[in-house]
Amino acid sequence: MRRRQWFFSSVMRLFLRCLRLARRRHYMFLKNVSELCSYWKLCTKSLLYNSLTNSDVVIDSLFEPIYWIVDNVTRWFGVVFVVLVIVLTSSIVLIVYICVLPIILQTYPLRWIVWHISYGHWNLIMIIFHYYKAASTPPGFSPQTKTAIPAVAICRKCIAPKPARTHHCSICNRCILKMDHHCPWLNNCVGHFNHRYFFSFCFFMTLGCLYCSISSREMFWNAYNAVESYYQNPPPVFTFQEKMFHKSIIYLWALCSSVALALGALTLWHAMLITRSETSIERHINKKEQARLKKKGRRFRNPYSYGKLNNWRIFLGVEKRRHWIIRVLLPSSHLPYGDGMVWQTPHFISSKKSVLPV
Repeated sequence: MRRRQWFFSSVMRLFLRCLRLARRRHYMFLKNVSELCSYWKLCTKSLLYNSLTNSDVVIDSLFEPIYWIVDNVTRWFGVVFVVLVIVLTSSIVLIVYICVLPIILQTYPLRWIVWHISYGHWNLIMIIFHYYKAASTPPGFSPQTKTAIPAVAICRKCIAPKPARTHHCSICNRCILKMDHHCPWLNNCVGHFNHRYFFSFCFFMTLGCLYCSISSREMFWNAYNAVESYYQNPPPVFTFQEKMFHKSIIYLWALCSSVALALGALTLWHAMLITRSETSIERHINKKEQARLKKKGRRFRNPYSYGKLNNWRIFLGVEKRRHWIIRVLLPSSHLPYGDGMVWQTPHFISSKKSVLPV
């Protein structure tokens, strides 16, 4: 009897001990799971949250993969765009030489022949020169090491000092001095050292397209009417060369007219920015700053502007009157004023205003 009682008590003690052990293990398991969830929650918050987070930061983070794709596509397709510009421009020049110029030489009076030959070749030289210089000239890069040049900020991507008017280009992966934008048609950034070449190319290309479009307008209408007559019954008899001539004239007029409209609008936009001594990026920044100061009852003043005419003189590098001809109307490789890192009043501008990095 005692043996049974002892055995029963031993079994009960063992059962209670196992029950307590199971409860302890269950409690430890729940505790470990809770600590693991807290750890991952802390990691998630540390990666996604900071005191400066707002809707703009969240949207930029969501669009970051799209920005990466656009930047890489633009980088790789830059060469394709350059080849496309060369091919399209060369095709227009060939059509002018083969189709338009012979008609001018046969039908126009001598003074108009001299005008077309002189102006056409001058415009072509200016286009080729400025496009080559804009595409091959480095825009100017910010130094990657600490220097004595005053910097207004530290680039978050380069982790290097960033001088005034300098911005980071995600396509070039460099900080560009006085950056305006990255142009895929040049496969290059537009910055301090090639901004003038870029604007001159846009300006002379617009003039060239307008010149071709206006000069060939009558030939375009004749060619268009001839192509429309292809579908008459019976169709008129045209040779293969005449059909190619009609289609080439239509191609020339349509391409030049569309480029003149699109590129002309871009040229006018940049002309407005140059008049205000701003870049495309600075226009956006200054507009926000102007709105912010307006709420405080203050007026925004661009520290880099010296007046409309002086802004053009600084941009084009016109120090003397003869420079309007030899530096603007003729191909010129003169450097822009300043080094793009420190901005001071040019010596040829009569102004007491001093520009400091801001």
